[in-house]
Amino acid sequence: MQEKLVFSESYEKFEDKYERSNHMIGASMWEFEFCPKYRYKMFRKWKYRKLAEACIKRAASEHKIKWIELNVQPDHVHGTATIPMTMSPSKALQLLKGRSSYLFFRNHPDARKRYPRGHLWARGKFGASLGFIQVEVANDYVRNQDRHHGTVWIIEE
Repeated sequence: MQEKLVFSESYEKFEDKYERSNHMIGASMWEFEFCPKYRYKMFRKWKYRKLAEACIKRAASEHKIKWIELNVQPDHVHGTATIPMTMSPSKALQLLKGRSSYLFFRNHPDARKRYPRGHLWARGKFGASLGFIQVEVANDYVRNQDRHHGTVWIIEE
C-alpha cells in the first residue's frame, strides 16, 4: 500500500510555483532595491533606463535569477525576484550589480566619465523576503514607482 504525503495548505495552493530539486522544495522570493553610486540620476534618459533594465535582466538570466517585476528609476532600481534556493540574497545582489555594471559600461562607454573606476552601483542594498501573499502588494508598489516618485522621463529622438 502506498502512503500519501501530506503537505501544508500553502504548498497545495501554490504547488506549481515552487522550485524543486532532489532534496528540496521551496521558493525564495525577494524584494530588492539598489542605487547608482552617489545617487546620481544616471537613468533619467529613457534610452539609459532601458539599457540598465536590459543589463540587469541579462545578468539575472545568466545566474538563474528571475525578475517578477523590475522598475528602473532615475536614481534607483526597485524590483521583486525569485532566486535559487541555494543562493543567498546578498550573493544574488552581488552578481546582479557586478555583471549589470560591466554590461552597462560596455554598451555606454561615456558613463565612464562620471564613474572612471567602473563602479556604477553604490555599496548599499535593500532586500526583504516575500511570501506568495505579499508578492502582489510588492509588485503593485514596484509597478507604480513612476507615479510614487513623480518621475519625468527625458525621451530623445
